[in-house]
Amino acid sequence: MEMGAAMAWLLALALLVPAARPGAASLLPDSPELHRLLSRYQDQDQNQNQNQNQNHTGRARRAILWADQQEILQLHNKLRGLVQPPASNMERMVWDEDLEASAASWSQECRWEHGPEDLLMSIGQNLAVHWGRYRSPAYHVQAWYDEAKDYTYPYPEECTPWCPDHCKGPMCTHYTQLVWATTTRVGCAVHVCPKMDVWGEIWENSVYLVCNYSPKGNWIGEAPYKHGRPCSQCPPSYGGGCRDNLCFNESPLAPRSPETADMNEVEVPPEPVQPPPTTTKPSPPTKPRPRTKKPSGPKVSSAKPADPAFLVQDITCETRMRDVSRGAACNRYRCPANCLYQKGRVWGTVFYDVQSSICRAAIHQGVADSSGGLVDVTREDGKPFFIKTTKNGIESFSKYKPGNAFIVARVEERSVDCFATVAEICPFKKPGVNCPRVLCPDNCKNQPSHWSPVVGNVVYSDSSSVCRAALHAGVLGAAGGPVDLLALDKKSSYVGTLKNGVQSESKSNPEGCSFRVFAVRE
Repeated sequence: MEMGAAMAWLLALALLVPAARPGAASLLPDSPELHRLLSRYQDQDQNQNQNQNQNHTGRARRAILWADQQEILQLHNKLRGLVQPPASNMERMVWDEDLEASAASWSQECRWEHGPEDLLMSIGQNLAVHWGRYRSPAYHVQAWYDEAKDYTYPYPEECTPWCPDHCKGPMCTHYTQLVWATTTRVGCAVHVCPKMDVWGEIWENSVYLVCNYSPKGNWIGEAPYKHGRPCSQCPPSYGGGCRDNLCFNESPLAPRSPETADMNEVEVPPEPVQPPPTTTKPSPPTKPRPRTKKPSGPKVSSAKPADPAFLVQDITCETRMRDVSRGAACNRYRCPANCLYQKGRVWGTVFYDVQSSICRAAIHQGVADSSGGLVDVTREDGKPFFIKTTKNGIESFSKYKPGNAFIVARVEERSVDCFATVAEICPFKKPGVNCPRVLCPDNCKNQPSHWSPVVGNVVYSDSSSVCRAALHAGVLGAAGGPVDLLALDKKSSYVGTLKNGVQSESKSNPEGCSFRVFAVRE
């Protein structure tokens, strides 16, 4: 009877998986236990407002009681250390105040759904709601973990190449997010909603629990953790430390300086320093030497000027996205080695603020490493905020202000034949698309034009042979090799020319889009 009552008032919702609707609650919303719960979270407003006046840090009030926070965190770590089969790379969780703040913001919306949408790309999220007699937030955490009874761990031999989803119950994604090995931060909030629409039914005085996780888990096709002896596959940053079957840093490095408001602002030039007053008689002013006035212009970029013959631009570890040029041909960069240990701040996760270092954001996202390499970027305008995480040895910062953003991607390489076209490889899509670097074979110059046509000059129709267009443009030799592509929008007409032994065609009002082809630096 107790289990039936619990299932009647407990609801839970997990990211990526829809939940089944339970029956109506059988407990009255005005029970004494509920009044006690409401008073716990409503009285804390007054208490914490009083304490805030005495708090020299000026922080806003917490979204969850300290005792509940500790209970949630300790239970998360306890349950993560008890998974079966045992995990070899399960990392210890810590509480994150930024995740707590974002959970509080969403819980106050009193909407029984995941959100906000812009944030879900960066975090994982578990939700629960109930009304009736009191239950601690940790009760919901245990209920999420209890989904393990319906989950069968996918062993490596089953993941060929993707891990199957072995869930026999209505959902298992609360459990998998809770035990996702690389999720190391959690922040939760509890909010009492006067009225909340839960699948078409209005629940009064419902208690809403939101837990946000970072880095997010529940990636489709992956197992939540690696099976093996506990702590046998911990990341090197833990230095071999292990506690309660969890990767644990026994001798952590000195903590980083706390994030301050100036980290979220654009740098401003320093104010000029006034010289100290002097009591001696000043010497007569000397006649200033004439100077040549320098023309004013934009801030000098730390990236080298773009070479029109090459798509790739060389940048430094500190080069920020805001420092490089805008344009269709300004989206591929070569990062130097050792950026993991260089300066250059990073704001956000998945979506990075344009003040971030491009190369260090690429390492943070996992599309590059400290040996350097090529990175593709795509600009994303108008993101409302940015969430911090620690990934691949780089800790990013959060920024709760709107700003322009970018995402990073690994540059793919693809071998093609003499007949391949951009329309087949990477057709243009607005606002833009990143094409792979293609490897052309030799002897494409001698291929017949009716099988591998070339239409245009400098800018080519996307129905053209990529490799023969590269020969025509002079960015590829007869022996073949790599070239970079830039897909462009439709062009009204093309003019044919004979260049480098390849005759191109003229065409008016063609179908499809266009492209340019670039040489690759050796």
